[in-house]
Amino acid sequence: MKKINTLHKKYLRGLAHHLQPVVFLGQKGMTDAFIDSMHEALDRHELVKLKFIDFKEKQQKKEITDDIEKKAGCELVGVIGHMAVFYRQHKDPKKRKILLPK
Repeated sequence: MKKINTLHKKYLRGLAHHLQPVVFLGQKGMTDAFIDSMHEALDRHELVKLKFIDFKEKQQKKEITDDIEKKAGCELVGVIGHMAVFYRQHKDPKKRKILLPK
């Protein structure tokens, strides 16, 4: 997947605004099961909203989102409050639900 630009991120944040969180990150932190659930959610939806349950500090969220990007092969679209939005384009062009503006 190629890197998405600022225009794409703004577009994706707009799409994510009405979404409910699909993945929750709680006290156990980033386990293998959490990463598996991120992969599954990204494969199913492409655009995923994550809610931080126990991580309230900005620096903790930054470290965690960087780690999620690496391990799940996705890109951070934005963080607002205790929510983070991630995007990963589906590998199969026929199953893609989101078309990014040119």
